[in-house]
Amino acid sequence: MPQQLQGKATRPQTTYTQGDFVLYRDARRFWLGQPGHTLVGRVERVWRHAETRKVFYDLVELSTNRLVGEVDPDYMRLLPPADAMADVDTAPLAEADAGAMSPAAVAWLHQHLVQDSSKLPAQRD
Repeated sequence: MPQQLQGKATRPQTTYTQGDFVLYRDARRFWLGQPGHTLVGRVERVWRHAETRKVFYDLVELSTNRLVGEVDPDYMRLLPPADAMADVDTAPLAEADAGAMSPAAVAWLHQHLVQDSSKLPAQRD
């Protein structure tokens, strides 16, 4: 009887740099069913273990500003800027209804207009 090969999910090797936003899952907490096992963090430091030469990361958890040290990159995923900004990039700016835009798109548009208000002509009463 032929032996079936079990499919194994593979992911490309990713290297993270200081300042990257990542999703991190604490594997121990996850497998024990404990709450708070997944967090969003910013890479604070990249370092290599002296004996194993494996790369590890220190993160700052965004919601608490807590340092999470010695993070294994196998349990991290990059949070791409394009995903965070997709609602701004795809906002229906031609729509008359501003309610159709997400809050992030409205905030970006408001900030953009405030910054460029010096370029707008003065209003006449």
